[in-house]
Amino acid sequence: QVQLAESGGGLVQPGGSLRLSCAASGFTLEYYAVGWFRQAPGKEREGVSCISSNDEHTNYADSVKGRFTITRDNAKNTVYLQMDSLKPEDTAVYSCAALSGEISEYVCYDDLPSRSLYDYWGQGTQVTVSS
Repeated sequence: QVQLAESGGGLVQPGGSLRLSCAASGFTLEYYAVGWFRQAPGKEREGVSCISSNDEHTNYADSVKGRFTITRDNAKNTVYLQMDSLKPEDTAVYSCAALSGEISEYVCYDDLPSRSLYDYWGQGTQVTVSS
């Protein structure tokens, strides 16, 4: 069964850090581009970060550049999102998604890919930044 499962969310104070994990089962995540998205209450889902299937390209939303880092561990079939210097406006449900095919090698180069391009989605994990 193909599945993506996020973990690592929680409550953190402003300025704190969290590391989210996106673990794949039923397929090999190494051959997929992976994106992180977030959706805050009353707002549209927005792209946060992306990593290409060959790990050559990463991209970030302007709002998180310099604070968030996306990485991949192929041995664990997992992609991570390290989130530092968290702000209250980072509060949202964070989801990961996987994108296959030839475009997975370059789709993260110029911009964050449209969510319509992704094949598989996780259920999401809540991140709350509050004092």
